[in-house]
Amino acid sequence: MEFSPQRYATMPYRRCGRSGLKLPAISLGLWQGTGSYVEDEQSKQILFTAFNHGITHFDLANNYGTPPGASEELFGRILKEMPRHELVISTKAGYPMWPGPYGDWGSRKHLITSCEQSLKRMGIDHVDIFYSHRRDPETPMEETLGALETLVRQGKVLYAGISSYTDPSFTQALAITRQKDWAPITIHQPYYHMLARQAEREVLPTAGQEGVGVIAFCPLAQGLLTDRYLNGIPEGSRASLANGGWLRSTITPEAVSKVRLLNEVAACRGQTLAQMALAWLLKDQRVTSVLIGASKPQQVDDCVGSLANQAFSAEELATIETIIGP
Repeated sequence: MEFSPQRYATMPYRRCGRSGLKLPAISLGLWQGTGSYVEDEQSKQILFTAFNHGITHFDLANNYGTPPGASEELFGRILKEMPRHELVISTKAGYPMWPGPYGDWGSRKHLITSCEQSLKRMGIDHVDIFYSHRRDPETPMEETLGALETLVRQGKVLYAGISSYTDPSFTQALAITRQKDWAPITIHQPYYHMLARQAEREVLPTAGQEGVGVIAFCPLAQGLLTDRYLNGIPEGSRASLANGGWLRSTITPEAVSKVRLLNEVAACRGQTLAQMALAWLLKDQRVTSVLIGASKPQQVDDCVGSLANQAFSAEELATIETIIGP
């Protein structure tokens, strides 16, 4: 497969904290939009479209797909047609993956076994980033972070990351790795979008001070920050599906009212709502990348279009703050 020779011409790449790793401003995740949820050929077109735009970072987790692991297997099949050395591949472990006491959370047993299984499913010998997917309240943090250290020293992982560790756990994790001279935490992946701003209080201050990269997941609130739900829940949308209960619960009258007002601001900027929502996150230089999902190549095109207008006037920012609140 020949990819566009211009794929690196327009995508900005941001340094991940104080590390040598650079990520594209927009990354592609294979959680619910891609992966095992659409057929191989369509998934391949989505990934190829992303790569032709300069999206070099592809994010997975061991439990993504139906059954769990299916997204990694699908990605592994497509990866054979892509230049592995140009890509940043990440995966995670920490949510339920297999039955029994070792198939979940943050034990050394779970993390190391999960990473080895993920490598086998994708057919690669290492991942670029491996995350502890969530804080385990029962396992000592030293054990969880020590497992990441082991995987880095073994060469199975290049950079260690954590996801959804809010302060003070985030600060504690950084202190442990520094004290023990373990592989540093290079990146944090928090839940962050215009309608969920906890990361501005619980992640970004520490990340900025300590030189840790940040990649926001669900930057479009699983489609709420698009024009899809402005007039109700359309048939065939993700929220209309049997497994879309959580998303449906977020589409409240109050949220839709805010989204409609935001859509008006986006239109005045000459952007789609999705484009403005991504640009709004990327205006903060502490945010290394935003992690989009896509079920169609055209959705990738639309998201990349956000890069054409990343500047906000003081008036626009004030209007947005009035709409979304702190």
